[in-house]
Amino acid sequence: MENDTPSVRIPKVKLGSQGLEVSRLGLGCAGLSGLLNDPLIHEDECSLLKSAFHRASLTRLGVDYIDLYYQHRVDTSVPIEDTMEEMQKLVNEGKVKEIEQEIIPLCRELGIGTVSYGPLGHGFFAGKAVTESLPSGSLLTHPRFTTVSLEKNKAIYSRVSNLSLKHACTASQRALAWVLHKGNYIVPIPGTTKLKNLDSNIGSLLVKPTPQDVNEVCDAVPVDEVSGSSEVPVLAKFGWQFAYTPPKK
Repeated sequence: MENDTPSVRIPKVKLGSQGLEVSRLGLGCAGLSGLLNDPLIHEDECSLLKSAFHRASLTRLGVDYIDLYYQHRVDTSVPIEDTMEEMQKLVNEGKVKEIEQEIIPLCRELGIGTVSYGPLGHGFFAGKAVTESLPSGSLLTHPRFTTVSLEKNKAIYSRVSNLSLKHACTASQRALAWVLHKGNYIVPIPGTTKLKNLDSNIGSLLVKPTPQDVNEVCDAVPVDEVSGSSEVPVLAKFGWQFAYTPPKK
């Protein structure tokens, strides 16, 4: 499915209970900075973005404001209160909409929409460092990709990869399907720098796991067997922390 994914019309879902409507699957763009992967040449970046946004551009959606606005990188020299005050001004002016995230069970209970970034473990479930080498020009030094941790984590990849055979899909598609079928209040935004991976990620929408299939992924990725901290040292100064949420049945 990775290279010949059928044309998929990406459905929309209500994210949370405030009427925010978004695509069922988003696109993470952190990798385009060259921080997580080998830097891309400008033409390749444009090709990827044009291909992705051809499916759902702001013009085609006809929106007058930004639904979801992130404060991803925190400037520690500026008081967080000042940052949030400026973001609130944008909300008050109607330029962006407001959304808050707490823990997953609370989001589910209260109908709070959740955007899942890094749902493939920075490419781990796409085979990064397992079936293909780590990008040589990347600044990413994720603890789970270190030599000791990686040798332990490879077993987890193998389990998910074996489970994907039942659906004739890839390990990354099986992993994304798990996230997609946890509930419509969660919208994953897997990042990529390759067109073939973009198509593969969209292809995960065609995977229809049963409740038993979802539980099998939970059993294949037990939290106490994941090796390495979830925090990325090189991103800590920007206030980024990649938390691992244990699969819950």
